[in-house]
Amino acid sequence: MSYASQVSGIFGKLGIELPDAASGIEVRSPIDGNVILAVPASTQAEFSASVERAQACFLKWRNVPAPQRGALVRAFGEKVRQHKPTLGRLVTIETGKILQEGLGEVQEVIDICEFALGQSRQLYGLAIASERPDHKLLETWHPLGVVGIISAFNFPMAVWAWNAALALVCGDTLVWKPSEKTPLSALAINGLLLAAARESGVDAAGLSEVVIGELDLGEALVAHPGVRLVSATGSTAMGRAVGEACARLFKRSLLELGGNNAAIVCPSADSQLAVRAVTFAAVGTAGQRCTTLRRLFVHRAGCAQFVKRLLAAYENLPIGNPLHEGTLIGPLIDQGIYERMQAALQAARAAGGTVHYGGRIDVGLGGFYVRPALVEMPAQTGPMCEETFAPILYVVPYDGLDEAIEWNNAVSHGLSSAIFTRDLQEAETFISARGSDCGISNVNIGTSGAEIGGAFGGEKDTGGGREAGSDAWKNYMRRATNTINYGTSLPLAQGIRFEV
Repeated sequence: MSYASQVSGIFGKLGIELPDAASGIEVRSPIDGNVILAVPASTQAEFSASVERAQACFLKWRNVPAPQRGALVRAFGEKVRQHKPTLGRLVTIETGKILQEGLGEVQEVIDICEFALGQSRQLYGLAIASERPDHKLLETWHPLGVVGIISAFNFPMAVWAWNAALALVCGDTLVWKPSEKTPLSALAINGLLLAAARESGVDAAGLSEVVIGELDLGEALVAHPGVRLVSATGSTAMGRAVGEACARLFKRSLLELGGNNAAIVCPSADSQLAVRAVTFAAVGTAGQRCTTLRRLFVHRAGCAQFVKRLLAAYENLPIGNPLHEGTLIGPLIDQGIYERMQAALQAARAAGGTVHYGGRIDVGLGGFYVRPALVEMPAQTGPMCEETFAPILYVVPYDGLDEAIEWNNAVSHGLSSAIFTRDLQEAETFISARGSDCGISNVNIGTSGAEIGGAFGGEKDTGGGREAGSDAWKNYMRRATNTINYGTSLPLAQGIRFEV
């Protein structure tokens, strides 16, 4: 059965009308490179109408008590749970991720809905001691407005859900521009949200709008005065443009950008655990995660042996159709990433690196399948200092922990990092103020696979944004400081006297 037929069947099971057009944005499956269908692109007029609907809906949604907003998110999460196998398959067809990763992404949607449900009863403010008698000082939080979401192809459901679930319980409405490479996943998951809203008795018009297009539509979303926050996930170049445009408008931006992530393997590390963790972190999702491990620093005394074990693991990686059980590595999303990968490997050779694997392989399907590359480098130089969104792992030997931490921090990105050690002092140093400068610093676990309970994001060229857990909900609300005088006098702050 063709992937076009499978996608049609998936939308039928979900009870969502499948958009189709004679022309528009062509959606291809990376599995075989063939077109699934064409999706109509949103016009500027349609985009403006979407924002207007979202604004109108916000004026009503903000007045719904937060626990009731949480009840809608719970209903949405349950609907996603019912359709998890179907949604996971759609993610795999559209992104090329292996089926287990597609299912894992859908589970992230379910998990953030559960988290947001609890958060809907914990949108806490503060009671602050006032310096004046008979006065109360409060900090309160209120819905912000229309939240614009720009998401990348590699997580076509989960990243939206991280934002959407929290924004909805905070009283906001949504306008979402998904990647033009993965609009089908967006239409499917958003369709389930709207269905859950209707079944819950919520007026779904304007609650969550999906607009489909390319760069110009993203620019319109950023520039629209009715959008109060833009949450953008993608490249650093994209994020810099979004951040600068939002700053000119005094508009909030939440940026989740690239990551040139590193791990350190210390002499005391459990080498078996480290090999497994490093391999998955480097090759999972065919290297197309922002948290993919790209740089590895191994103590010189054990570096050669560790590389040997990694090469053995790389040699036996099951690469092929991501829908088949047992496959661990699916295709790259398209030819563009393949070409950037090959250019990076050529640059590594020119910088003195020894390249193992990394070439295209024929699995009989078409598409761009590669064996992940492992590159031994003499020093951290050349392409190591840049993010290539492909499965390339650079390995450099180090002599002292301070040196390795310095290299970890030397690149422009600051998303995720890890250390493998059984030495308490080394572990604590790595996660201390003088250790890793990344937003995520792990011990004895790889750089990928963050849980939704913690705030997700990074520093420097990664943008500084935080999504998902902890206090990330505050991004989607506005804060007010309230002073209440319940007395009969009017004392002023700082002892100022004023009489009329």
